[in-house]
Amino acid sequence: MKSVHVDLLGAETRYYETENYRTRVIEYGKGTPLILMHGGGGHAEAFSRNIVRLGQECRAMAIDFCWHGLSSAPAFRSGNWLAQLTDQVLELLDHIGAEKAILEGESLGGWVCMDMGINHPGRVDKLILNTCWGMKQPGQYAADEDSKALRETSINALNNPAPDLIRRRLEWLMPLGGVTDELVDIRRALWSGEQTRRALTEYYERLFSQETGNLLFDDAALSKINAPSLLLWTEKNPVADVDEAKRLQGLIEGSQLHVIQGAAHWPQWECPDEHDQVVSQFISQ
Repeated sequence: MKSVHVDLLGAETRYYETENYRTRVIEYGKGTPLILMHGGGGHAEAFSRNIVRLGQECRAMAIDFCWHGLSSAPAFRSGNWLAQLTDQVLELLDHIGAEKAILEGESLGGWVCMDMGINHPGRVDKLILNTCWGMKQPGQYAADEDSKALRETSINALNNPAPDLIRRRLEWLMPLGGVTDELVDIRRALWSGEQTRRALTEYYERLFSQETGNLLFDDAALSKINAPSLLLWTEKNPVADVDEAKRLQGLIEGSQLHVIQGAAHWPQWECPDEHDQVVSQFISQ
């Protein structure tokens, strides 16, 4: 297995200063921007196996969301904190002079994709919803046992970023295998920073609060998405199963569904060849 460094040979890491955010971006390629957005607690390296290959088709840009990685950690707004992540993407697009972008979001990143598609459709070229969450589902995102376990695992790893606790958190994402020592070291280094640790702790407290239910998109909102959309799912997605993906496909008119076998919540890392082939084909349509 190649290292992250080898996977990213030729790519550049840049920091873009916009009005309200400092955003770390790992990028490669030219042309239409493809904004690659990680999940909660993650970082741009979640797409390290994809950036250079996808950059053959477009300008692949994997970002650190605010409060994550090495991007800035502004104060959380009261109310709709998710909109800050969307604002960060909008400011980045303005900064690079892009009217529209292709957007791929995994998990939390998919939630931001949906927000863009629903509330900022004029800035969206295409959407790739990768094992996303953010849609209302019966009995989910409240106080169910899976959410409690994920919150506990995340907070424990932030309070004590020891290798075994970081690995346990990553294995929630990839229970079928795929967690490397290098990935553990990267996550540990990023989660050990005081700013990031404080910001992510507050992020998780907000994410797993009852108020988050007010930020989830219902069927009526999801039906407003009119951008060409690819639902990139897996057979073992711990957030929402394939039946939920099929339900989402029925809500987003004209959307496509591709299910990757042998993957869980990081298909771009677990099955990068298939991920990149499917995404490249969708981009070129």
